Amino acid sequence: MMKRNEEKILMAHGGGGILMKELVRFIMEKLGSNCDSPLQDSAILDAIPGRMAFTTDSFVVDPLFFSGGDIGHLSVCGTVNDLAVCGAVPLAISLSFIIEEGFSMTDLGRILDSIRSAAEEADVSVVTGDTKVVEKGKADGIFINTSGIGKVPDGIELSSASARPGDIVIINGTVGDHGLAILSMRENLDFGSGLESDTAPLSTLIVPLLEETEGIRVMRDATRGGLAAVLNEIACDSEVCIRIDESSIPLRETVRKGCELMGYEPLHIANEGKFVVIVDPDHAEKVLERIQRDPLGKEAAIIGSVTGSPVRHVIMKTVFGGERVVDLPYGDLLPRIC
Repeated sequence: MMKRNEEKILMAHGGGGILMKELVRFIMEKLGSNCDSPLQDSAILDAIPGRMAFTTDSFVVDPLFFSGGDIGHLSVCGTVNDLAVCGAVPLAISLSFIIEEGFSMTDLGRILDSIRSAAEEADVSVVTGDTKVVEKGKADGIFINTSGIGKVPDGIELSSASARPGDIVIINGTVGDHGLAILSMRENLDFGSGLESDTAPLSTLIVPLLEETEGIRVMRDATRGGLAAVLNEIACDSEVCIRIDESSIPLRETVRKGCELMGYEPLHIANEGKFVVIVDPDHAEKVLERIQRDPLGKEAAIIGSVTGSPVRHVIMKTVFGGERVVDLPYGDLLPRIC
């Protein structure tokens, strides 16, 4: 058992001996796992009938703790969300740490508490994992990798290549919150009150949405590259044009001002709790209403539609009445955000 909150991670914690066993027990206790059960090299799971979704992601956010979340909460939500937007019901995740020598045991405990809380909220089990310790200066604190599996129900067919002319484009809330929250803390900038990350397990909204509505063709979470990247990928994969209305896109005033100050395009800023839905026009209003009934979708809005041309383009009607092409971001505007 770890004895003192002020303890630091040592290289010996990754060496396979007594200290490593104490660290593993500490992690398992924090996650609510049975510490007395045998530790096998793999998790043995019951077979999933039908189709299974599988995803993996790594998290290197800086800072590790930010307004609205931390790297632990983010790691669970990121993987759960990748499963959910593919139409899968998340079931289980793996959890692997690369921890830098000298990392605070107190901070590790906080991260584990967030992981447990997010997993419980998303109703997924942490079934296997791994811990590695590297020399000081080699990992910038802690890196986390999570992989996840989920069951895709019969009849669910979502693809970024499925958008059709006439379809309606919906987003479940304000854009840019996560990226600006990270930037404000990293650079000690004050963009205004109430700015925090939107990190959330979207499966709690998406799973019932897919059960209760029809006509959804495409679903994508707008993470790195923001809304602009997701819409461009859909337009290219489906060989359509997506037209959006700038005045319809939900955007917090603090995010708008922050982007103006830093010279950023809000549509390029990453989100961790937002997803785009492309839906048949006959079902759009019902889908929107169902999303808005959920706390994670109360600011949802129809932001545009799909047209036939110019193919593989995203065109935005500006607040001034003109039109402009919404391009992919050239590079990574805000590195280390997820």
